[in-house]
Amino acid sequence: REAGRLANRHPPELHRYDRTGGRVDRVEFHPAYHDLMEAGISHGYAAIAWEGIPGGHAAHAALVYMMCQVEPGVCCPMTMTHAAVPALEVDGELAEIWKPRLIGRSYDPSFVPAESKTGATIGMAMTEKQGGSDVRSNLTRAETDGDGYRLHGHKWFCSAPMSDAFLTLARAGEGLTCFLVERFAPDGTLNPMRLERLKDKLGNRSNASAEIEYHGAFARRLGDEGDGVRTIINMVHHTRLDTAMAPAGLMRAALAEALWWAEGRTVFGRNLIDQPLMMEVLADLSLDAEAALALGMRVAAAFDSGDTAFARIAVALAKYVSNKRAPQMIYECMECLGGMGFVEETPMPLLYREAPLNSIWEGSGNVIALDILRTLALPEGRGALMAELDSARGADRAYDECLGKWTARWSKGLGEADARRFAEESADLLAASVLLRHADGAVVDGFIASRVLGRRGSSAGTVEGIDAGAILG
Repeated sequence: REAGRLANRHPPELHRYDRTGGRVDRVEFHPAYHDLMEAGISHGYAAIAWEGIPGGHAAHAALVYMMCQVEPGVCCPMTMTHAAVPALEVDGELAEIWKPRLIGRSYDPSFVPAESKTGATIGMAMTEKQGGSDVRSNLTRAETDGDGYRLHGHKWFCSAPMSDAFLTLARAGEGLTCFLVERFAPDGTLNPMRLERLKDKLGNRSNASAEIEYHGAFARRLGDEGDGVRTIINMVHHTRLDTAMAPAGLMRAALAEALWWAEGRTVFGRNLIDQPLMMEVLADLSLDAEAALALGMRVAAAFDSGDTAFARIAVALAKYVSNKRAPQMIYECMECLGGMGFVEETPMPLLYREAPLNSIWEGSGNVIALDILRTLALPEGRGALMAELDSARGADRAYDECLGKWTARWSKGLGEADARRFAEESADLLAASVLLRHADGAVVDGFIASRVLGRRGSSAGTVEGIDAGAILG
């Protein structure tokens, strides 16, 4: 926690030139950042899903959940390193070279060619100014050069620019193509990938995010020309699991602070935790944290089982709903601390600044909602979601009634304008189905009453008839 505080208090600094005027394009981090990266990498954050152990993706999801409670900024480079592994598999030669570097559980921040390091990280650079999420409008171009290509163009957002290599998109002869760009060229010189500036972000302060320009940077093609989106989506699919787990960790961290404060704070002669109104608020907030964790871990289990149809629809639903709930939930936890919740000596401001991020990165709300519609247009996607929802039938009458109404309403057809409402309702039903199988009865009853049946006001503590004591117990 102290390392997390320091890494946020002392954000990264960009050094574009050395003292002789030579271009260096390096980012300097506080030592606390490197301590956190070492902790995450050595414990298998980027590796454990690919080490062949049962439940590897679930273990990875649990590490994301825990790490986000300490310092979420360092999760970005580790998440991309983890998610790059399946994308690299489309090229056996590149995978053979890079996979051992990525999953070796060794963090090596030295600024030298990757072959000279004990471990490596990989970042991503897709977004351009004119297109944003519409990567098919990208203008960066790739020109053949012997065994590789030379890239020319600008990227508006490059995450973790001190990574050893990046997956990026550029236009080659046959269309938009995925490339691997290393920080150092094959001859050992610095690849001309220039860091123009670091983004001044609301949160995620310990992590560097940059605008970059390729000035003839050497790159190796990953996949066939024209298959860029199809290739890099393998990476995006796995980063989305982490963006679904991160809000669960942030919410749990905020709730833990609120509970700790309420247990120790005496007001009007009683501890806050024993006062009925505060109990109602905290119990209501607990439902969001419980649901986000349960849903995220169910999605991780689908990654482990190889149930790709369900994993694709479920990860999108989990990312959508958990991230929409996180900012309001974390704010309510902040308010439980009163004025102290607004003070940087507590972790609450950090958590609050971070809360919107995972809804925006890896596909913002509208992008995810429309992706859900596209997935459900496929018979396998529709069938996988219905099978999961049907598996919880018979356990709770209210759930069964809601599922029946949901099925009747949406079987009439879906348009783009319905996408957000459908995503929220479907995600809440999916979370309820998971909770029915794994959570305590009071949590299940409270979640169905408040989030599925909608017996809740616009703020925390306004649910009709939940058992606050049992939920908090």
